[in-house]
Amino acid sequence: MSGFVPAPLAALPWRVLLLVAGIGGFGLIVLYSAAGGSLTPWVVPQGARFLVFLAGSVVLSRVPLDWWKRSAFWIYAVILVLLVLVELLGAVRGGSQRWLGFGPLRIQPSELMKLAIVLACARFYALLPATETRRFAALWPAAVLIGLPALIVMAQPDLGTGLMICAGGATVMFLAGIPLRLFVGGALAAAVAIPVAFEYVLHDYQRHRVLIFLDPESDPLGSGYHISQSKIAIGSGGIFGKGFLNGTQSHLDYLPEGHTDFVFATMAEEWGLAGGAFLIIAFLLVIRWGVNVGVRAEDRFAKLAAAGLATTMFFYMAINLMMVMGLAPVVGIPLPLVSFGGSAQMTVLISLGILMGIDRSSKLRQRW
Repeated sequence: MSGFVPAPLAALPWRVLLLVAGIGGFGLIVLYSAAGGSLTPWVVPQGARFLVFLAGSVVLSRVPLDWWKRSAFWIYAVILVLLVLVELLGAVRGGSQRWLGFGPLRIQPSELMKLAIVLACARFYALLPATETRRFAALWPAAVLIGLPALIVMAQPDLGTGLMICAGGATVMFLAGIPLRLFVGGALAAAVAIPVAFEYVLHDYQRHRVLIFLDPESDPLGSGYHISQSKIAIGSGGIFGKGFLNGTQSHLDYLPEGHTDFVFATMAEEWGLAGGAFLIIAFLLVIRWGVNVGVRAEDRFAKLAAAGLATTMFFYMAINLMMVMGLAPVVGIPLPLVSFGGSAQMTVLISLGILMGIDRSSKLRQRW
């Protein structure tokens, strides 16, 4: 292949790229069906963004690992400033203030913080001597790094993204060697704080989502409507689905947000368990590759960053699937590469680019 294809392209993990392209392509097919067999209004912009971000991930794969290492805290600081600017200047959509506009470009800094928190925590523990990781000094700086953006994001309000920021940072802390007893203590403290947060911190609609999650049939035509219709769509698909363009829940508008948060239900109704298994297995293979990138890396920062980024992809998939199946409250986490929208798509493909860069750096070091 090296005789026909430039060496940098030949060195790319093409199996992973083909898997990602397969997920994205299948997502476009689902969006085409959700639009009633039309390329507009979702397929064309989604496909264009996917190609741009996928090309960008290939470009990012050429960024040296040392640059990410040196820039981790700066990236975190810039995105933290953007989160503050969202509070001051951000656009309000759907009752939430999450976006910054720069002319025709709109960005959601909280999505980028999911990556920045992983890089910043990985950099902190890479700088920390291994003998210090079991002391309190290894805990509180990372807790501050995680807590500041998480609190800002939850105030927007965006509970789902805030929890994902906490989960990404906590994953890096765990993998860095923070003692399990500290996590158990944190879990107990969270259990004590949950009733207080439920009563005084969560907004009314967030409290209602939690109650509906516990008993969706209590308001089947109101707040429980999303979950109830999603379960009907997934269950009615059976093993092989009703067939392409033959879904009724989405085409008859029974399923709300069938092209964004509940796109998996739209897909499962037409493609059944077989389509769902394809998506889940494809995602897990990509995540498995990301974890293996961290295992193969010799640099501590690379190990922690790769594992944290792969886990962030897993959280996206797992939380969305649990949400649409009624196993978790509806927190607005999309299914990346499949749900319509550019924020989650951008986050996952940037993660892919960084992972490919870490993999390339590890191979160069081993060869040297």
